[in-house]
Amino acid sequence: MTYRFLSPALSEATEAAEFYNGQVPGLGADFVEEFDAAIDLILRFPTAWASLSKEYRHYNLQRFPYSIIYLIKEKNQILIISVFHQNRKPLSWQQNL
Repeated sequence: MTYRFLSPALSEATEAAEFYNGQVPGLGADFVEEFDAAIDLILRFPTAWASLSKEYRHYNLQRFPYSIIYLIKEKNQILIISVFHQNRKPLSWQQNL
């Protein structure tokens, strides 16, 4: 299985890592490490995580208040829709669609 990002989702992930690195040196790398581990889990078990709707699912990071919103596409591909901060307005991730 492969994955790709919508452009806004990639920007969200990058901005989160940069924010955390600005708070404490190395914390951004910790965010990226947890994010990469989450992607690996999603690729291995794409239907294991909670549904937001019939099409969309989300995975909550453990250490950081972010969710990965994704769609399972045909041909074994995951499309990352948003890297969503959990304290934002609940449906603001839909602006990435």
